[in-house]
Order: sequence, then C-alpha cells, then structure tokens
Amino acid sequence: MVESAYEKAGVNITAGEELVADLKQKLGAPDPHVLGGLGSFAGCYQLSKDQLDQPVLVAGSDGVGTKVLLAAQSGQVETIGQDLVAMCVNDLLAQGALPLFFLDYLALSHLEKNQVQKILNGILKACQAQSITLLGGETAEMPGIYQKHHFDLAGFAVGLTAKRNLLQAKNVHNGDYLIGLPSSGLHSNGYSLVRKILFEDHDFQFDDQLAGLNGSLIEELMQPTRLYVNVIRPLLKQKLVSGIAHITGGGLLDNVPRMLQDQQQAEFKLDSWEKPTIFKILAELGKLSQTDCYETFNMGIGMVLAVSPDNYARVVAELEQQKETFFKIGKVKKREKDAPVVYLSGGSR
Repeated sequence: MVESAYEKAGVNITAGEELVADLKQKLGAPDPHVLGGLGSFAGCYQLSKDQLDQPVLVAGSDGVGTKVLLAAQSGQVETIGQDLVAMCVNDLLAQGALPLFFLDYLALSHLEKNQVQKILNGILKACQAQSITLLGGETAEMPGIYQKHHFDLAGFAVGLTAKRNLLQAKNVHNGDYLIGLPSSGLHSNGYSLVRKILFEDHDFQFDDQLAGLNGSLIEELMQPTRLYVNVIRPLLKQKLVSGIAHITGGGLLDNVPRMLQDQQQAEFKLDSWEKPTIFKILAELGKLSQTDCYETFNMGIGMVLAVSPDNYARVVAELEQQKETFFKIGKVKKREKDAPVVYLSGGSR
C-alpha cells in the first residue's frame, strides 16, 4: 500500500480509523438516549421529558497530570484510562449529579496502535463499569509536539441532577459527620512531587520492591483512581448526603473547604483511618511536613461525605450493604475567627 503524504509527515489516518472501528465493536448495547454512533462529528444525547423536574446539566473536564509520564515510561497504560474517567466523573458527584456521558481527548506524537488500544479500552471499561456512555472522543497525532511514546489525556463528563438536589454549601450544617471513603492509593495527584522524591532525589527503579507495598514500586504508582459512582449513586438518589468533596490536587486542606460555608470548619481525627504505606514512604523520603502531605496527597481518603446525624445510620447501612469500606473521620463545626477551615487533630501523620 502506497504511503500517503500525510503518513510521510507522521500522521497515520488509517490506523486511527481502525481504532475507532475496534472501539465501536466493544461498546456493547447502545444507550437509547444516544442519537447516532461513535465516529460522528459530534455526539448527540437526547434527554427525556420526564427524566427530571427542573433538570440541571453538570459538566466537568480534567486530566491525569504527570502520571501520564510514568505510564509512558513504564509502558503500563492499561489503567490510565480509568484514571481519566474517574477524575472527571467523581467531580460531578461532588455537585450532586450522576454522570450521563463521557468524552476523551488523547494527544500523542505518533499513533502506536497497541498503546492507544490499551488506553481507549481502559476508558471504555471504566465507563461501562459505572453505567456511563462513552459518547465520543478525539485522538490527535501531533509529530513534533510530544516525544516518542509520550502522550497526554483530557476528559469531559456531563451529568444530570434536579436543581433542588444540587449539593451546595448551604446544605452542610454544623454537627454533620464527615465520612471518608478510601482511595486506592495516590489516584492522579501529586505525581510531580512523587517523581522528584523517588526518581530525582533518590535513585529508585520501577521494579523495586519496597517494604509494605503490595507489588513493585511502579505497580503501586500506577494503581488506578477509584470510581465512586456506583457507591455514591444510591446515597444521592435517597438524598442522604449534605455535601461531597472529591479529594484531588490540594488534598483535604484545599478540597474540603469547597463544600463548606464561610463560617464552618472541618475537624478531622487523623487517627481515625490508616494511612497507606506509599504516603508514609513519600513523607519520610521527602521530609514532608504535615501540611505538605495533606495539601498535596489524598492521604488514603478519596471522597469525603458530609452527613447529618439524622441520616448517618442510613448512610452506614447503605455502605455496609455495598460492602464499602468507610471511616468516620471528622465533624463540621462552627469556625472561630482566624481558625483554619480544616483542622487536623489527634494521632500521627
């Protein structure tokens, strides 16, 4: 087959078309709300008249930061797609919305079919596992922009809720309990600091076995971000939570204040949950302060739920029914003048 001028410039249109065709075969049963199919100029999603009273569409966009560098360098790209989906749809949950559909953007120097297939399959599997429609996406070959084997990812998610069910700071009250849902590890934040500590300041290798970790160092670092949609869905449908904070970049210190009113404080008991070993390793090797840790990493908590005392027993029952691990990690209080919005008390780091 004669190579086209565009292929000679480094862009493989045929390979891109083959990847779309492969993805179409794996989509499974079509979502009845979707008009048209994958590969159109844009995705169309029809809302039903009776879907909600005063419906509100909630949209978000995110990426996975410099975790993509470790994925590219190690070749472990199978789960980076889940990272992307989770970073976007977990944010929708924090507004009280359940995700409807997702779109992805993958940019790279040259299309390596095996690598891209693994990434896209990861995105699709993550969407399917949480009943989210993969509505479309873009794979862009840009020779000269990215180094060989390197890539970047961005995701876009849209969810739906009724206006009255939006989670707003005014819904969170003093006395509400704070429930933490565990993370699977670092998720997708803090990787610039992680790479500096482990691979610049120290000379660790991907296949190193560190005490306390289940598997090699790179396996720990590439643990995919947890998807909380299936866990949170029944809580939202039953209106059992007052607020939700997705613990991403900025950690507990920067994300929890986003769900609170101005004169409120979140007090966390640090001895109420066990910190995963990877955070202890990073804190020790990097000589990190408590503020550094809780302002950079999730420290083992991926989601924080604010729950009124009246709803607490029902939330516990629902989480136990789902066999979901959770921790009662704190409480919402009135914030005194000049007091921090997030107060860390008790226990060690």
